[in-house]
Amino acid sequence: MSLLIRNRGAMLLLMLNIFLVFTGIGLVVPIMPTYMTELHISGSMVGLLVAAFSLTQLLFSPFAGRLSDTLGRKKIIVAGMVVFALSEWLFGAVSSPVLLFAARMLGGVGAALIMPAVMAYAADVTSNEERARGMGYINAAITTGFIIGPGIGGYIAEFGIRVPFYAAAVAGAIAAIITLFILPESVSAEQRAESRSNPAEKQSLLTQLLNSGRERYFFNLIIVFVLAFGLANYETVFGLFVDHKFGFTPKDIAFIITFGSISGAVVQVTIFGWILNRFGEKRVISVCLFLSGLFVVLTLFVSSYWLIVAVTFILFLSIDILRPAVGTQLSKMAGEQQGYVAGLNSAYTSLGNIAGPIVAGFLFDIDINFPYVAAAIVLLLCFALSLRAGKARGLSSGN
Repeated sequence: MSLLIRNRGAMLLLMLNIFLVFTGIGLVVPIMPTYMTELHISGSMVGLLVAAFSLTQLLFSPFAGRLSDTLGRKKIIVAGMVVFALSEWLFGAVSSPVLLFAARMLGGVGAALIMPAVMAYAADVTSNEERARGMGYINAAITTGFIIGPGIGGYIAEFGIRVPFYAAAVAGAIAAIITLFILPESVSAEQRAESRSNPAEKQSLLTQLLNSGRERYFFNLIIVFVLAFGLANYETVFGLFVDHKFGFTPKDIAFIITFGSISGAVVQVTIFGWILNRFGEKRVISVCLFLSGLFVVLTLFVSSYWLIVAVTFILFLSIDILRPAVGTQLSKMAGEQQGYVAGLNSAYTSLGNIAGPIVAGFLFDIDINFPYVAAAIVLLLCFALSLRAGKARGLSSGN
């Protein structure tokens, strides 16, 4: 019996936790135009508000990755869910921009605790052959959270702009309780003791980021950053973009994001493993980077509702394939340092999620088209670098 089948219940619980986190993150997308109006804040302030979440996630992710190796995955996941629930309740309860920042930063701490531990747990309970499938399941839960989050945010907000956040807080608390009593620990006491004695696990965040430049998986981390930058850039201003340019309602925005994302979840739980085994991570990563950049550009040239839906559909599909492809390749390179490398993955994601919204917000205030120009340039540049890196690896293997 395979590891994945034997640990099916644990994987389902992991998927539930990560789904709830990204549902909570996605709640804010369709209602941000309303928040801008109510709080009288600019596009650049929206970008900073989104980036605040990622800043704390960045600061805590490597530390959280180490904790999941030394204390165990389960404890860190439960702690992260509790912090996440508190952040969602706070975001729903407060009114001032300062307290909204505090709520999002607390949410970043929760995400920093959850993400590396969940990714490392998935690596613990899958073999190398099953890794792509396991990562596909986790990323399908992430994608589905992004699908459901904006939908819930757009539709439930009609009953009250803050109701979705209270619902997310309750769901997060329930998930934490279920995880505490049901999820088994995937790291033995001996493995945790060995991790505590590993000096590489005791580096500071800055040292880890600097040292990552010497690792063979560094280019994968660069792709993680670029992907996060491009997606955060795109999503941060998407609601504002179509609201200002076409007068779309929160319902319209929620539907477009939902329809554009849903195919990714289907692909990740059905044929993602086959795609990676058939074409290989390197080729899949390059193709998806190109498609992502191309369809960000096309967003600027479409005008009808259904063309926007179609462009968003293909863009999200390419990103939803790219994300687990990079994660799978990283986990295969991590060896015995699954939590450590998962922490770096989360840290580079946070860097992109910080830079993307800040750049998008400030560029949006200059011209509503500029954020997508910046996102496309970064994605296509990374595509070119991926081709160059592939050729270099080919030449190296041929010698």
